[in-house]
Amino acid sequence: MEKDIKKQQEYKDIAQKYEPKPTLLKNMIWAFIVGGLICDIGQIFQNLFVSHGMKPEQAGTPVAILMVFLGAFFTGIGVYDDLGRFAGAGSVVPITGFANSIVSPAMEFKREGYVFGVASRMFNIAGPVIVYGVGTSILVGIIYYFLK
Repeated sequence: MEKDIKKQQEYKDIAQKYEPKPTLLKNMIWAFIVGGLICDIGQIFQNLFVSHGMKPEQAGTPVAILMVFLGAFFTGIGVYDDLGRFAGAGSVVPITGFANSIVSPAMEFKREGYVFGVASRMFNIAGPVIVYGVGTSILVGIIYYFLK
């Protein structure tokens, strides 16, 4: 038994020696750049809507709709997944990442049909985020109400 433990430890040591080291700094820089570029695209759309006569506080809704559409569209044609592999968290944080988290499971299970595939699997990833986000916002709102 002691011999097995020693062999397991030797194996772990060898595996750890040859395991590729993560390039943390490079990954952080690319995540920052790509996430920033996605946000810049959203800002360009915001400025475009405002320059065509829309008030800045009204332009947020069409920009959000457009960015969700673009995230879903680029997921559908396979571009967003490549971007995610390259940029990591930089592609997940903006609103387009939310669209990707809904469309990806829907596409994966579309062969199971629209009801039991697409509709039932669409919120596998985004569902918990929505539930806890809404729950947290309600809790914060209640606390704010009583403190004010």
